[in-house]
Amino acid sequence: MTQPDPTTTTTKARPALEYQPRPSLPRRRGLLASLRAQPDADVKLTDAAEVDRAYRYWRFRILATTLVGYALFYFVRTNISVALPRMGRDLGYTKAQLGVILTIGGVVYGISKFANGILGDLSNPRYFMAIGLLVSAAMNVLFGLSSALVFLGAFWFLNNWAQGMGFPPCARSMGHWFSPKERGTTFGIWHTGHMIGAALVSVLTSYLVVYDWRLCFFVPAGLAVLGAIMIVFGLRDHPGSMGLPPVEVYRGEETPREVNEEIQPERPYREILVQYVFCNPFLWVISVANFFVYTLRYAGLHWGPTQLQEMKGMSPQASGWVLFGFEIAGLVSAIVGGLLADRLFRGRAGRVCFLSCLVLTAAVYLFWITAHPWLASFFFILMGFTIYVPQMLIAAMAMNLGTKRASAAAVGLTGILGYLSSILSGYGVGKIVDLYNWDGAFYMLLGCAGVTALLMLTTWNVGAHPQAPAEARGFEVGPAGKPAEPELAAK
Repeated sequence: MTQPDPTTTTTKARPALEYQPRPSLPRRRGLLASLRAQPDADVKLTDAAEVDRAYRYWRFRILATTLVGYALFYFVRTNISVALPRMGRDLGYTKAQLGVILTIGGVVYGISKFANGILGDLSNPRYFMAIGLLVSAAMNVLFGLSSALVFLGAFWFLNNWAQGMGFPPCARSMGHWFSPKERGTTFGIWHTGHMIGAALVSVLTSYLVVYDWRLCFFVPAGLAVLGAIMIVFGLRDHPGSMGLPPVEVYRGEETPREVNEEIQPERPYREILVQYVFCNPFLWVISVANFFVYTLRYAGLHWGPTQLQEMKGMSPQASGWVLFGFEIAGLVSAIVGGLLADRLFRGRAGRVCFLSCLVLTAAVYLFWITAHPWLASFFFILMGFTIYVPQMLIAAMAMNLGTKRASAAAVGLTGILGYLSSILSGYGVGKIVDLYNWDGAFYMLLGCAGVTALLMLTTWNVGAHPQAPAEARGFEVGPAGKPAEPELAAK
């Protein structure tokens, strides 16, 4: 593949390719220096074939490590769902009281995801992610040792703050190692990791809870410690820190000049944050949509086993396997949704989200009115298939809207609104069920699905490079990512 070769010099400075927010960051040794985003390294590879081999190796390694690592974050967060019914019976708590724990966790996680998104844009994902997983493991152990509601809430609060350190380093890695026009597909593949994690932990905990609900927190914590060690060995920072050119140049989507124009390395990070995150109207639209998507998602994850047991008469083990199917269906749909967004709609992911939300609305209604347990299980799994399409693609859209300078913060903004939804999916659902039974909760869930579809309809024409004038105005894009009508794109 013919591509610009920006690495034709062996000097330390690469002005044409410099893209770090702080390119003058000194190369110091020590703990604090290793936690920061790493500066550009000396250029070591100048041959295009060598650069290609290095990129292939590191892209696979980065993708695999973040995929498995983030899956283990789910082992120490969604492990609470299967344990909830037994916790309520053993400790004497109502659904509303248990919903308080879920609400605390969800709200804190959303705030943490945004705050740590800003820190994640400026940090080395290798250590940032590992520290978050270790802290989360410790909080799970303490949660499992507790019985008083105040301590359960406090430790789940701290656990979800540490959980907010999981996604930002993944978003930073995806933003730097994979180009905008392949992020739908790549992010769909990556997204399968934590769905596998949530599916596996739902089955694991469905057997552990038979012996003691506290084992649902101790065993996943031990696995998370092993995962933190894997992350330290497997991850690295951005391509520039490895002496490689930006991924857009490597992929032939942009020239070095175009990369500089997009990321504007000379501008302070806070200006990028304000322009592309806080003042971006489309980012706010998909963030509000994310609120309703996460309401639906966590109503399924947290209350799904309870719904299946109380509404459909299923056993704890059977409900655990249906929740497994919910996650596996989302695994498949994430890949399918990413491929459709990139290949069929050429990066316009909002179209896939809108269509998926229409099917989701129907699936929620059919699950509600169906009495037969196995038919209800089918519709519950269909809900999982459709929920995870907008949940995944909204994050990919946010990364593109925020540019890779602020990709973690952009996804963090969608996250803070998404996890504020725990007010509805946690305490809200629990309280509504206590007052009006499950029928009242499903009226609310149907409304969430319908509003999400309308919001995503407004993003119908948002493309992979929303900052590019030609693409934003609908002009054809060539195979190397350049506008087919450059004279119009320059205007």
